[in-house]
Amino acid sequence: VQLVESGGGLVQAGGSLRLSCAASGGNFSRLAMVWFRQAPGKEREVAASISWSAGSSYYADSVKGRFTVSRDNAKNTVYLQMNNLQPEDTADYICAADGPLDDWSDYAPTTAFGMDYWGKGTLVTVSS
Repeated sequence: VQLVESGGGLVQAGGSLRLSCAASGGNFSRLAMVWFRQAPGKEREVAASISWSAGSSYYADSVKGRFTVSRDNAKNTVYLQMNNLQPEDTADYICAADGPLDDWSDYAPTTAFGMDYWGKGTLVTVSS
């Protein structure tokens, strides 16, 4: 499975961006999808994730109420809508996937454990 992120860029504080992660080469509909982010000098963290069925999602406390993760299995794409962006959201945003998963593994990941596929990332810079 190949993952390619897009949609990053420079935005002013309070602005919005929508990131996309397009998957190819596998059964996207059975992949749990994760948006990680890594700011300069900081550890990588899970920003948001979504289960393969879209029945479950997870958000880091720092993004709750501002970010929304969604997926379109017909387009093999997962999205991250980011609103009210702040300078502390500046980071490299990396898409990752765990799977393919069975019916009993419909979960939204909260760590990097078990990730099978990784994208290269897209940079988001928020100016104050």
